[in-house]
Amino acid sequence: MGLTGIQIFKLLPKTNCKECGVPTCLAFAMNLAAGKAELSACPYVSEEAKALLSEASAPPIRPLAIGSGENVVKIGGETVLFRHEKTFVNKPGLAVLISDTLPEAEVNGRLKRFKELKYERVGLTLRPEMVAVKNESGDPGKFEALVKKVKAETDAALILMSDKVENLAAGVKACADRVPLIYAVNNGNGEALAKLAKENKCPLAVKATSMESLAALSDKLTAAGLKDLVLDTGSRTLRKAFEDQVFIRRAALLQKNRSLGFPTIAFPCEMTKDPMKETLIAATLVAKYAGIIVLSDFQGEILFPLLVERLNVYTDPQRPMMMQQGIYPIGNPTETAPVLITTNFSLTYFIVSGEIESSRVPSWLLVMDTEGLSVLTAWAAGKFVGDAIGAFVKKSGITEKVKHRRVIIPGAVAAVSGDLEEELGKDWEVRIGPREAAHITAYLKSGN
Repeated sequence: MGLTGIQIFKLLPKTNCKECGVPTCLAFAMNLAAGKAELSACPYVSEEAKALLSEASAPPIRPLAIGSGENVVKIGGETVLFRHEKTFVNKPGLAVLISDTLPEAEVNGRLKRFKELKYERVGLTLRPEMVAVKNESGDPGKFEALVKKVKAETDAALILMSDKVENLAAGVKACADRVPLIYAVNNGNGEALAKLAKENKCPLAVKATSMESLAALSDKLTAAGLKDLVLDTGSRTLRKAFEDQVFIRRAALLQKNRSLGFPTIAFPCEMTKDPMKETLIAATLVAKYAGIIVLSDFQGEILFPLLVERLNVYTDPQRPMMMQQGIYPIGNPTETAPVLITTNFSLTYFIVSGEIESSRVPSWLLVMDTEGLSVLTAWAAGKFVGDAIGAFVKKSGITEKVKHRRVIIPGAVAAVSGDLEEELGKDWEVRIGPREAAHITAYLKSGN
């Protein structure tokens, strides 16, 4: 169990310097105990106190990483039950299951889909990250060969699954530099797998059939020096899996239960043979609160909705997605191409830029920093008004790219045109574009 706020307060410098962002050291201690602050925010805490507080200041759900290179999957680290309280931190990894008993054509097909199913949305690349390699054959040679194949052909973060310690050892040997998740410790193999995980510095999954035995296993492993654990409650029905995920999150966050303070793994692929039902189970577990979700296969109509859901759930609700302010050329524009302006709310940008691309009229799109607000919201907040737009246009550098002095503003803020003309000067012409982005294509094609 973690320290209370008062216990933490006694170890703080008690300067009330406010440099941590809260008025008093007591308030900071309470936030630290609740997992709403980090010890590093206090600039004056002593090294001795840091050592004593390291456990208390750690996130209630331990963060860990699986994989290497650019495709490292970070899970855990969560501090809240509901995203509106602060934000969710590390999105769950989505894994495809590949068994060493599958025909080669099916293995190749699943790996091909893993590599090809990627989607661009609001400036981000949405994709799955993980492959779970399962040793169903019991043959260490076949298992090792499949692990090597997956490693060679993908950048996947790997989950190695076998009932036999010696087979897992062979799999780990083939991909130790990829930092795989070893699955899974049970009551009979804990010592051997703990040694394997320690020697190769790999995270380790723990599987049990009850919360009590799961907590006992995690306590035993942490006492042996293993910290990077992933929990599997063994639930293979939607109702039980949902209940277990919520129980573990609440136990870790509200009860400060360190025995269950680890990310989890769930297997919709083992809960049903119906692909649609499997997708619905996975969607439930994205929201509540799985760290890794293993699916039987990836198909576009299954994967894309899960990726979008994950994006929405794990986007900070208190911080809008924003584009960088600047000039965005669309379609190789020339010095005579039209100039349009919009705000830096990501969704606004991608809708507007998409309509410009559809028109096939090469254009310059000016994106103005409005702190991530959409056009009308930014206008209402006084951030997308005539004088501010004019100042941005003059400083943007667009005059070095075009000969003309015409700018097209969204029709929804036509009221700012007068102030904008006054700010820009008599050499500039302010044109009123359509109110709706859907009409931009027709507007540009008409030669306005």
